[in-house]
Parts: sequence; C-alpha cells; structure tokens
Amino acid sequence: MELFTPDFGLIFWMFVSVAILLFILYKWGWPVILKSIENRADLIDKGVEYAQNAKEQLMHAQEQSDKYLAEARRQQAEMLREADKMKNQIIEDARSAAQKEAQKVMDAAKLAIEQERKEAQLQFRNEVSSFALDIAAKVVRDQLRDEEAQTKLVGTLLDEMEKQN
Repeated sequence: MELFTPDFGLIFWMFVSVAILLFILYKWGWPVILKSIENRADLIDKGVEYAQNAKEQLMHAQEQSDKYLAEARRQQAEMLREADKMKNQIIEDARSAAQKEAQKVMDAAKLAIEQERKEAQLQFRNEVSSFALDIAAKVVRDQLRDEEAQTKLVGTLLDEMEKQN
C-alpha cells in the first residue's frame, strides 16, 4: 500500500523539487517562453499588417489599373475620332482636288472647242470668200469684156475708196 499512501518525507521532497523546478522555470524558462510568444505575436501582427498593406496596395493597384484602362480607352476613342476627322478631311481634299481638276479639264475642253469653232468659222469664211471671188470673177469677166465697162468699174472702186478714207 505504499503506493497509495506516500510518506511525509517523500511528499516534502517532491514538493521541494517541484518548487525548485518552478523557480528555475520562473527565473529562466518562463521569460524565454513569454519572449518567444511575444515575438510570435509580433510576427503574426506584422504579417497581418503586411497582409492589410498588401490588400490596400492591391486595391490601389486595381484603382490605378482601372484609371489607366479608362485613360487608354479615352485615348483610343480620341485617336479614332482624330482618324475619322483625318479620313473625312482627306476625302474632302480629294473631292475638292478632283473638282478643281475636272474644272480645269472642262475649261481646257471649252477653250479647245472655242478655238476649233473659230478655226472652222475662219475656214468656212475663207471657203465662202473663195467661192464668192470665183463667182465674182466669172460674173465680172462676162461683164467686163469690153474696155469701157472696165474703166467704169475701176473709177467706181476708186471713188468708194476715197469716200472711206
């Protein structure tokens, strides 16, 4: 039965050894344990703080990327508007140049037509006058066979020339 009922000396020495163990733990072990627990708590707090900072930075980066995307879209829309304006300007310039060129061609054609018309009139006039002179020569030849008629005609022409001058 000794196991169930220990002696007073055994209890005393067990109590003294536990007290010494607790004193050693209190003096040297407990501060180390508390310090490591505090370090671990600080490490966890820093990790949480780092995670919060990372989350804030991620949110800030997301906002920045949204801003950059919005700016890029705005610039893209602006570039498309500018390209459309340039396209319309180029088309308008080409249309204007084509109209000017067409007007030049039309003016040149009108001028060529006018010159050809004048040349045709001149040629027609020359041919008509040639026919008229041929006819007049034949008529005059018939009428001026005698010398008296020739003299009368020359006198009449000289009188008309004097009146004109």
